[in-house]
Amino acid sequence: MLQLKKPLAFIDLETTGINLGTDRIVEIAIVKILTDGTRSVKRKLINPGIPIPKASSDIHGITDEMVKDAPLFKQVAQELKQMLDGCDFAGYNSNRFDIPLLMEEFLRAQVDFDMKNRKLLDVQNIFHKMEPRTLGAAYRFYCNKTLDGAHSAEVDASATHEILEAQLEKYADLGNTLDSILKVIGEDQVVDFARRFVMENGIEVFNFGKYKGRPVADVLKTEPQYYDWMMKGDFPQHTKQKLTEIYTRTLLKKG
Repeated sequence: MLQLKKPLAFIDLETTGINLGTDRIVEIAIVKILTDGTRSVKRKLINPGIPIPKASSDIHGITDEMVKDAPLFKQVAQELKQMLDGCDFAGYNSNRFDIPLLMEEFLRAQVDFDMKNRKLLDVQNIFHKMEPRTLGAAYRFYCNKTLDGAHSAEVDASATHEILEAQLEKYADLGNTLDSILKVIGEDQVVDFARRFVMENGIEVFNFGKYKGRPVADVLKTEPQYYDWMMKGDFPQHTKQKLTEIYTRTLLKKG
């Protein structure tokens, strides 16, 4: 059984789409596992404040009509922050989508949500390391069950927790702590969650565009207008926040 040093929150989102900069949450489910194994669940429909495209509704079944009386994210942000206080995070493809989009919502709501000293366990990374397939296939493979109600946030988050417990039984080398698991599968060095920047040899470098592979600080020194272009562009708020941190640090070094 998974041994935890602090609570672990399994998070799953249903959204208006997959663009981190412009799309919004329509449903959030948090399955919180305490250090003694106790489990609590919070599920909320969220009014995204923008229309839900039919293509997205066809996937998760949530329509504009269903969320018209639901709260906006900013109205529940403090409640969610309180539930997630002191937690490490887990999910399925969560490091690349759910956590980045959740951070965007907190930033838009102007709620300071500190990600420092939190472990991020993406169960998909274990799956891809050991048995590369989809969530439904992972559930069949590890739990010998059919995933009924997939794309319901609570069903998906709960299934992800079951998969992790089954993975720990199957792969003894993983151990039973977040530290031991991440040691086997590798721990993401996150700069910004949209991965416009990545770490290479301890230095932030661009991961897109004409400066891909070049140190961010070097580019900002020689072309400070690139900072202005990105800040005015349709980049996620978290990307802009990290860009500003690097830019400020670069200016201090020059001063």
